[in-house]
Amino acid sequence: MLKRPLGQSGIEIAPLVFGGNVFGWTVDQASSFTLLDRFVEQGLNAIDTADVYSAWAPGNAGGESETIIGDWLKRRGRRDDVVLISKVGMWEGRKGLSARNIEAAIEDSLRRMRTDYLDVYFAHVDDEDVPLEETLGAFSRLVAAGKARAIGASNYAPARVEAALSASAQRQLARYEVLEPLYNLYDRDEFESGLAGLAAEKKLGVICYFSLASGFLTGKYRSEADLAGSKRAGMLKKYFDARGQRILAALNDMARELAATPAQIALAWLIARPGVTAPIASATSVAQLDDILGAVRLPLSDAAMRKLDEASA
Repeated sequence: MLKRPLGQSGIEIAPLVFGGNVFGWTVDQASSFTLLDRFVEQGLNAIDTADVYSAWAPGNAGGESETIIGDWLKRRGRRDDVVLISKVGMWEGRKGLSARNIEAAIEDSLRRMRTDYLDVYFAHVDDEDVPLEETLGAFSRLVAAGKARAIGASNYAPARVEAALSASAQRQLARYEVLEPLYNLYDRDEFESGLAGLAAEKKLGVICYFSLASGFLTGKYRSEADLAGSKRAGMLKKYFDARGQRILAALNDMARELAATPAQIALAWLIARPGVTAPIASATSVAQLDDILGAVRLPLSDAAMRKLDEASA
């Protein structure tokens, strides 16, 4: 499968990233292994997780996703052909971006994932209580020690990304090479209003989360009544407005035209967007995974892109 350069990190990834937030939450270990096996068998290579996954689930404390991935890697035995992405800063047990916290958190993540390095280590959320120079200094030491090949920023405002890049240049520190913003057909403004231009100018990689808007863009939910019993109900309610319905209608029309699914089209739109290296998407079954993998091989015409752009404007 054709890989894409992840900014200037020297890392290449397939144009779809597996979202590991489901491991230890809605997917048990055995099913997680099956999904990960299927993912790499199909030629994809990047897996996104975080130390906080999935602390929100009853009975969990955090670190469950990383532990499952580490157990899978031990069984599989081929670390170098997988791109591992994790994050620090959001979990209550390791909250914030102080140097001390970052340096302790990566040791915990490496232990759970049974590896001696991460390919990309993200600041999961901005921490304005800690000087950027302290945060970037800690990340730089990890890169110098070979514990992280590259670093990235998730949930950062454009001005803060610019400030971080400036601090790295001035102090000769490792710089954020990858951004991880919220971006999908419904949630467009946060990325397009500033981060997209900045990423292009600074040659940053971009992997976006909530690519299917917590499942809304799969077409599974047609109204708020369909949310009954869903573990994602709280995240989904905001999408059921006139604009959301217009987007779903466009996806359904195009699905019929292309003999594809709404999820495949929503992901294919992201894969084709300028500046996006790869969207992140998760799956809880092999059938779901095979569905989203179809997006990688679904070219969208200029007319199809325009139709989706107009519906989601």
